[in-house]
Amino acid sequence: MFKGSIVALVTPFKDGRVDEKTLRDLIEFQIKNGTSAIVPCGTTGESATLSFEEHNKVIEITVEQTKRRVPVIAGTGSNSTEEAIMLTKHAEKVGIDASLQISPYYNKPTQRGLYFHFKAIAESVKIPIILYNISSRTAVNIEPETVAKLAKDCKNIVGIKEASGSLEQMARIKALCGPDFDLISGDDSLILPVLAIGGVGVISVVANIVPQDVSKMISEFEKGNLKRAQEIFYKLLPLIKAMFLETNPIPVKTAMGLLGLCQPDLRLPLSSISEENLEKLKKALRDYGVLR
Repeated sequence: MFKGSIVALVTPFKDGRVDEKTLRDLIEFQIKNGTSAIVPCGTTGESATLSFEEHNKVIEITVEQTKRRVPVIAGTGSNSTEEAIMLTKHAEKVGIDASLQISPYYNKPTQRGLYFHFKAIAESVKIPIILYNISSRTAVNIEPETVAKLAKDCKNIVGIKEASGSLEQMARIKALCGPDFDLISGDDSLILPVLAIGGVGVISVVANIVPQDVSKMISEFEKGNLKRAQEIFYKLLPLIKAMFLETNPIPVKTAMGLLGLCQPDLRLPLSSISEENLEKLKKALRDYGVLR
């Protein structure tokens, strides 16, 4: 259910508020272009600066607009276990298919603390939970042994979005958790390597602008057309690199503005892209063929 090209959708803003019409348009754009599932309110969706009301509303709109055509995997994590439970319960109530749970940031919990945090969330709902490991933002790594214990003890913890950058760690997770536990790449630049070690897909930033190509690459791999998958992957790589010239989602939102997909508006403390990086971004978009 949770595989293929899954987009970490941006949250479009206009005049400081969530742009509901554009959000619906972006969802349609993704579904039309072969995206397998949609993640609202993730890191790319600037969840850290959404109010609780906005957070809930974005998820409600996403569920309503998808009309069950693709799964909705809503980001409902927090560094407060109580807040994460509150957000996740609301999202379950409005009909999401799964919850994406980031590891608590700033608190720096131990592995024991991580275990009890995720266990408490999993036990509070009936929907599937996908863990999200990104220590570069949270300052703590979810160790493979902790993932395995959670998968064993909580039947609705069904997978992990891995953005540690360590293929060795990801392989250990697969070895410990078994074939039924979904390993999802959290790095666009590691999609093919993760698929090769048993991953099922990616939660992607670059899919915001080229969803069809990311979807095609994964489907070619799944069909055994490795050479074609590699061709698409290596074409994508410079564009992927450009998406991280500055903190995500600054470049991807800027690119979407240039391509007319949404306003490039960001919320402080994120600010607009530098002139130097803007030129690099434009060049990457032109070289790829999506910007004239």
